[in-house]
Amino acid sequence: MENEQDQVGPGLSSTTTWNIYRYNGTEIVPQEDTIATETPLTIKVDGEEFATLVYTPTDSVDLVTGFLASEGLIRFVDQIESLTLEEERGFAHVKLRHLHQLSKQMVSKRFIGSCCGKSRQFYFHNDARTAKTVSTKLQITIQQCFHLMNLMQEQSADFRATGGLHNAALCTANELLLSRSDIGRHNALDKIYGHALRQRISVRDKVIAFSGRVSSEVVLKVAKIGVGILLSKSAPTDLALRLAQDLGITVVGFIRRDHLTVYTHPQRITECR
Repeated sequence: MENEQDQVGPGLSSTTTWNIYRYNGTEIVPQEDTIATETPLTIKVDGEEFATLVYTPTDSVDLVTGFLASEGLIRFVDQIESLTLEEERGFAHVKLRHLHQLSKQMVSKRFIGSCCGKSRQFYFHNDARTAKTVSTKLQITIQQCFHLMNLMQEQSADFRATGGLHNAALCTANELLLSRSDIGRHNALDKIYGHALRQRISVRDKVIAFSGRVSSEVVLKVAKIGVGILLSKSAPTDLALRLAQDLGITVVGFIRRDHLTVYTHPQRITECR
């Protein structure tokens, strides 16, 4: 990939500082507070506007790469001929090698907000092409579930500073390989996906630890990455669990302190066998 710029553009940061007034129970105290940064990034593919993401401006090359892969435009990083960032202006310019005409026809220009709500379009044709059934023989214990979630949270300095970011981590059964943060939980997963593609990290028999709610979109992204076990401290939705059941993904939610809930494919959690 040519013309790839730094992961973080000059002058951009994942956090910023605001002067605030905080009530401490007895009085109002003026203070400085650390706030998560939110900014748009418009991705242009072969000169045409493809999508605008609202994201935390870190690991931008990973984000763009993972997003293109999850949308079905690429399968391998070598399909990107060049990727140039203009983060101060809010643009990522991508040139692809041999973009398949079907991929072009099945995508639509869209705005993708950070809130993961109705502005987030999915169930496109490309989802059906790229969300694959996951096959893994990996099994982990309940204690490993707790350990991996703790490792992810320990890596989340920006979340501890702001309380406003989602976190995702790619793990083995025993250790954290890489972690990414973003205001959008889908962006955090795309950053994981993009980094794994760019660094050629195998996702076979890996685990994703995740801070956010397990929505249907999250399950689809995990399936596209190719990971068979998803750990979260939050709740799943009904559609997410139906998709996880069909796609072969073990979902473990509400991992907090000494409690958790196994929802799908429990055979991969050793105590459930």
